[in-house]
Amino acid sequence: MCGIVAVIGSREAAPLLLEGLKQLEYRGYDSAGLATVTSSSKGTDGILTCQRAEGKLVNLTALVEQKGSAGHLGIGHTRWATHGKPEERNAHPHRDTSGNIAVVQNGIIENHRTLRKDLEAEGVTFTSETDTEVIPHLIARELDRLQMEGRIASGASLLAAVQRASMQLTGAYALAVVWSKAPEALIVARRQAPLLIGLGEGEFLCASDTPALAGFTRTILPMEDGEIALLTPLGIELYDSEGNRKQRSPTLLRGYEHVADRRHFRHFMLKEIHEQPEIAELWVTRNLPEGLSPRNPVALPFDEAFYEGIDRVQILACGTSRHAALVGAHLLEQFSGIPTSVFYASEFRYAPPPLEPNTLTIGVTQSGETADTLAALLMEADRRDAHGDKAFASRQLGVTNRPESSLARQVSNVLDIGAGIEVGVAATKTFLGQLLSFYGLALMFAARRKSRTDDEILELINELRSVPDQLRGLIQKHDKLSEAIAPRFAETKDVIFLGRGINYPIALEGALKLKEISYIHAEGYPAGEMKHGPIALLDPYVPVISIAMPGVVFDKVLSNAQEAKARDAQLIGIAPEGPDTEIFDELLALPKVSEWVSPLFSIIPMQLLSYHIAAHRGLDVDQPRNLAKSVTVE
Repeated sequence: MCGIVAVIGSREAAPLLLEGLKQLEYRGYDSAGLATVTSSSKGTDGILTCQRAEGKLVNLTALVEQKGSAGHLGIGHTRWATHGKPEERNAHPHRDTSGNIAVVQNGIIENHRTLRKDLEAEGVTFTSETDTEVIPHLIARELDRLQMEGRIASGASLLAAVQRASMQLTGAYALAVVWSKAPEALIVARRQAPLLIGLGEGEFLCASDTPALAGFTRTILPMEDGEIALLTPLGIELYDSEGNRKQRSPTLLRGYEHVADRRHFRHFMLKEIHEQPEIAELWVTRNLPEGLSPRNPVALPFDEAFYEGIDRVQILACGTSRHAALVGAHLLEQFSGIPTSVFYASEFRYAPPPLEPNTLTIGVTQSGETADTLAALLMEADRRDAHGDKAFASRQLGVTNRPESSLARQVSNVLDIGAGIEVGVAATKTFLGQLLSFYGLALMFAARRKSRTDDEILELINELRSVPDQLRGLIQKHDKLSEAIAPRFAETKDVIFLGRGINYPIALEGALKLKEISYIHAEGYPAGEMKHGPIALLDPYVPVISIAMPGVVFDKVLSNAQEAKARDAQLIGIAPEGPDTEIFDELLALPKVSEWVSPLFSIIPMQLLSYHIAAHRGLDVDQPRNLAKSVTVE
C-alpha cells in the first residue's frame, strides 16, 4: 500500500521525489522519507543523504527545505505501516550498516524474520522493526561477495547484487535501490506489486502508481512480474527473473487526468461527492446513446462472443468494491436472471468454491491494484485453465477506475468506470461508477437472455438517463441537511444501518463510510435480521438509520424500523416523503424512484452524513487514520 518514487537524470532529484510522493500520499501517510546520491569531487564514489520524518509528507518537505538535499539520483517513500509502528526509525528508506545502500519498498517480505536472524548471526545490527530492512543488508552482503569475485563497483555489480538478494526474498514487493558507489545507477524490481517506469528526456521516473508519472511524462513502461531493471541517464536495461535481457516497447498513458484541486470545497471527499452527477452523466452519454437496439441496449466495449455461454457469474472484491458487487449481484440475478455469487477476494484465495462450468469471474477494484483481488483472479484463472474442459475455461472481466492498472494488464476484458482520479481515501464517486457499470451489465445480460421484455429494459434505461439531473438537486439538498444534523452525532459511539434487498449493500456501505472517516462504530444489517440478535444493542444512544424505498420490501422495512423505534432508538429514515414514512424521527427524503435504481440515490445521504459528522468532529476526512486508498498488500 506504500507509495514509492525513484528518479535518475539531469534535474535535482529531491523536488521530483517530493512531488511524486505528494501524488502518492493516498497510499499511506504514516511517515515519509527520501535518499539522494550526489557525485563526490574526490573520486567516483558518491555521497548518499537520507532524510525521514514521522507523519505526513508535509513534515518531510519541511525537513528537506531546512537541510537541503542535492543529487540527480534519488528514491522516495510514503508509508502505510505494516511491520513496526509509524515512527521515524521505521520510515523508509532503509540503509545497510555502512549507510551507502538505500532501499524503499512497497509490499511484504514474508520470510524477513528468518533472514533477520541469519544476518544478526553474521553481526548485522538492525535499527528498525520493518521487514524491509533485511533488503539493504542482503544487498550489502552480495556486493561484498561480488567484490571478492573481482567485480568492481558499478551499476552492473549493483544490479547483480539486487538480483541475488531478491532470489532470497519470499513475498510481494516493488523496490528501488541506490548505492553511493554507483552514483549513475538506479535499480528497480517488482514481484506481485505494481511498479512503472516513466520515460522523460534524458531522465527516468519510477513509481508505484500513475499519478506520480502524469505530470512527468505520458510515456511509460509498466514492469511485469519478476522483472528487474538497471536505469542510468543513458537508458534502461530490463531483465526477467532468470536474468535474461528483455526488450519491450513503452506505451502511452492515455485518458489520465489528475488535478489535485479542491476548488471551493473544504475537502476532496466533499468535492467528489458533488462530482457524482457529472460521473453519471458521462456514463449515460457513453453507454446509453439513442438508437441502440433492444438486443444491444448498452454500448459496452465487448463483442458478441463475450456474452455467449455464460450460465453463472462470480464476483471477487474487497471493501467498498464488494458492496458495489453485492448490488450488482442483485441486479444480475433479479433483473437479468443469471445466478451470481459475491466473494471476499481475500477469502476466495484460500477457500474457493468448487468449479462450475460456463462461469464469468468479475474482479472489482477501483485502483486496479488491490492485491487480494488480483491474486484471487490469477488463482482462479490457473485452476480453470488446468481443468482442461473447455466449459471450465477461464472467462474474466475487470471493473476498475484505472485502465492503466495491473488489473487491466492481467485480464482480457475491462470496464473502465471513468470516474476520474479520486483523492479522498473513502470511496464515493468511484462507488457510483462501479454501480453504474453493473447496471450496464445487467441490461446487456437481460437482453441476451431474454429475461426481461423490451419494455422493461427500456423503462430501466429511461430511469438511468434521468439519474444525473435528479442527483444534482439531491446532493445540494442533502449537503445542507446533513450539515445541520451532524452535531447531534458529536458524542455518538455506535450506529446501526438497516436495509433490505437491493439496498442491504447500501446499508453496509453507509456503515463503512461512517467508520472510515468519523471513527464511530457502525454496522449494517439486513433489516429483517435485527430481531435475531442485533436488536439487543439498541437504546436511546444508538441511532438507527433505515433505508426504506418503495418496492417489494418497503412495508417490511418500515415494520423492522418500527421495532427499533419501540426500543427508544433514534430513528433516521432514508425514504420518500409520505404518510408511511412519518414514523421516522428524522427523514432524509429521497425522490420516488423505482426500487431498481434506488441504490444510486440512497447512497447520497449516507456519504454526506458521514462526511459532515467527521468534519464536525474536526477529523482528517481525506486521509483518515490507518487507511490507504490502494491496498496493495495481503
